[in-house]
Amino acid sequence: MKPVRKAVFPVGGLGTRFLPATKSMPKEMLTVVDKPLIQYAVEEARAAGIEEIIFVTGRGKAAIENHFDHSYELEHMLEQKNKTEILDQLKDLLPNEGSISYIRQQQALGLGHAIYCAKNIVGDEPFAVLLADDLVNANRPCLKQMMDIYYEKGGNVVAIEEVPREKTSSYGIIDVASQENNVLKIKGLVEKPKPEDAPSNFSIIGRYILQPEVFTHLAKRTIGAGGEIQLTDAMAGMLGDIPFHGLLFDGERFDCGDKTGFILANIAFAMQRPDMRDGIKEYLAKNKNIF
Repeated sequence: MKPVRKAVFPVGGLGTRFLPATKSMPKEMLTVVDKPLIQYAVEEARAAGIEEIIFVTGRGKAAIENHFDHSYELEHMLEQKNKTEILDQLKDLLPNEGSISYIRQQQALGLGHAIYCAKNIVGDEPFAVLLADDLVNANRPCLKQMMDIYYEKGGNVVAIEEVPREKTSSYGIIDVASQENNVLKIKGLVEKPKPEDAPSNFSIIGRYILQPEVFTHLAKRTIGAGGEIQLTDAMAGMLGDIPFHGLLFDGERFDCGDKTGFILANIAFAMQRPDMRDGIKEYLAKNKNIF
């Protein structure tokens, strides 16, 4: 079984749901407390043992490249002011030399197309995919939990959670063959089915471990839901040939591509901070009639 060394981060989206905030700033750079969404995702990947980071970018995404690079003027200023703690945090951001790549998605043709753009960098080995919009608050990183299942079961592994039946049309939904504790064997995948057509209410979230055979199916450029090349359809093409499991992960997922989810993530992560918790509690208590 080949190890999972590489992770793909599709960051080419326009972030229209957060306009005007994302007019000149990538949506992945929106901050939860004091850290951009993309940084949370990269840190999760590193904590799971990922060695190589692959960003699939688009126009106007230079801020992401700058974030994971030196800022010499800023570092010099912090050093002069003896702000060593924040300086160390910035240095921890920096990837090892040669461990980070950028490839441009020239057309917005969907998530499947974005993943296909990374084909030549990924090569013939399994890889992870992380969507920065999905922020998972967990004691043990979500991708690390998935890695454990991968090294036990092999094949493809996706993170899943239960969603209300009426919301299945917003997600990729799995058809369950069997379940053992929090691991589900998958026999089918449907992208954004109507509630009455959904085979279950288990949805895939933005965490995947995939075998390179997925590129063969993505190369067909099949147009799926929303008129886009869907990753779910390509994964469905591997069913029956490669083991496929879903993990009901331990943690709480926040949909930060949604304004409400983004605000809730900020509250949840801020409440974990001793320097912020009391102030938030005080505000909520003072304004309890509003809430």
